[in-house]
Amino acid sequence: MVLPALRFPSVRPRRLRASRAIRGLVAESELTPSSLVLPIFVDERLSSPRPSASMKGVTVYPPSSPELVKAVGEALDLGVKGFLLFGIPASKDYTGSRAYARDGPTQVALRTLRRELGDEPVLFADLCICGFTDHGHCGLPRRTPRGSTVIDNDETLKVYQKIAVSQAEAGADFVAPSGMMDGQVRAIREALDSAGYTDVGIMAYSVKYASSFYGPFREVMDSAPRFGDRRSYQMDPRNAREALKEALMDVEEGADIIMVKPALAYLDVIRLVKEALPFVPLAAYNVSGEYMMVKLAAEHGLADERTLMLEVLYAIRRAGADIIITYHAVEAARALREGPPF
Repeated sequence: MVLPALRFPSVRPRRLRASRAIRGLVAESELTPSSLVLPIFVDERLSSPRPSASMKGVTVYPPSSPELVKAVGEALDLGVKGFLLFGIPASKDYTGSRAYARDGPTQVALRTLRRELGDEPVLFADLCICGFTDHGHCGLPRRTPRGSTVIDNDETLKVYQKIAVSQAEAGADFVAPSGMMDGQVRAIREALDSAGYTDVGIMAYSVKYASSFYGPFREVMDSAPRFGDRRSYQMDPRNAREALKEALMDVEEGADIIMVKPALAYLDVIRLVKEALPFVPLAAYNVSGEYMMVKLAAEHGLADERTLMLEVLYAIRRAGADIIITYHAVEAARALREGPPF
């Protein structure tokens, strides 16, 4: 964009910054609780809620607990309408069968919330197997004739189809495939439609980078790979234009919402994707490492937590995200009731 030269020497931008009221009047970006999605962890091994050891302020819930229902209900009262569920199984195997079991942790949580809270919450179900498998990968590993190990993309899609139908049957509004397998959106859309769940949407993790910002999350989920890494299927942090290819493919395959993950370190990618696909709702995931940077800075007296949190969320919004998935959702909703501190 080429800016015109200023021809009026009397222009003084500071007039529009003179007070909080004026700054609010001319603010270019708006952030509301209804644009936030709260990730929630449910662990079928638990009989009562427990605080996360790696993520300050985050609680892990039993899938059918009244505490889970209460936490979602309180967030709803604050205006947060979206919730992204992550299940933690009691046992793991090669295919991650607890991810598609009728009594799996995500499925039980979906049924519990739907039964107790009706249609008010928008329920997203993370669709992957990394936290459910004994190998920790998002796809099924296999040995090649040369003796190397690769991820079997097409066999993995068959498992994803089972998970999608199971989550839809349990009450998900959207399934959210996060494994970055080629063709995952098309395969899931076909499975949902064939099973009669044509109204269940797909929020695709379209642009998911192989990032170090996922550390605290992996600790909660115990989902780190047991061997190798995920760089053969998650995106290279050095690439931006590649994100357009990934996002466009998912839209063409039937994604209703696309996502960039992480958010804060990839604001340029959020902007790039939104400008290329302005008609598609775009989510950005403010991930666990980004969340903990704010928490730790505040804990050490290096920043005001409320101000820093909102600055981060407004930056993601300003970059072009329509939806922000964030562990700050409840805190941010409370802070927004008081008004931004800028």
